[in-house]
Parts: sequence; structure tokens; C-alpha cells
Amino acid sequence: MKTIRIRYFASVREALGSGETIRSEAATLAGLRDELIARGGAHATALARGKAVRMARDQVMSPEDAILEDGAEIAFFPPVTGG
Repeated sequence: MKTIRIRYFASVREALGSGETIRSEAATLAGLRDELIARGGAHATALARGKAVRMARDQVMSPEDAILEDGAEIAFFPPVTGG
């Protein structure tokens, strides 16, 4: 089990709050996302597969296959657009 600090931003934050610290058995960011989706409710809606959600591990943009390590800080947010 790993202790993971999760932060949510933008529309994901509006749906789920600013963040939480959890215990996870996930090996990768994809596994963590799947654990959160499995909670159902707002987590399933905000982080659903098919929704564009970006992830960062320890403040570095990371792919879903990135390894999840104990003590990591993971951020979830929608793609950023600008003008």
C-alpha cells in the first residue's frame, strides 16, 4: 500500500474538491485513476475513461503508465486551453 496525495484542479476540483490523501494499491497512474473511478458517484463522472483528463506526478506531466510511488503527489486536471 502506498500513501498518495491527490490534488484536483479546474472542473475536476469543482466536482471533487481540492484534494485528498489516500492509500492505494495501484502500480501506475492509470491504476490510481481506475481505483478512483471505482468509487462511483462524482469520482466516476469527473475521471471517467473517455473524458480528457491530464495527470501530473510530483508536478511533472506524466503518462498513464507512469509508475506510482509511495509518497507521490498526483494532480488531475482537464486539458488547458488558452488564447
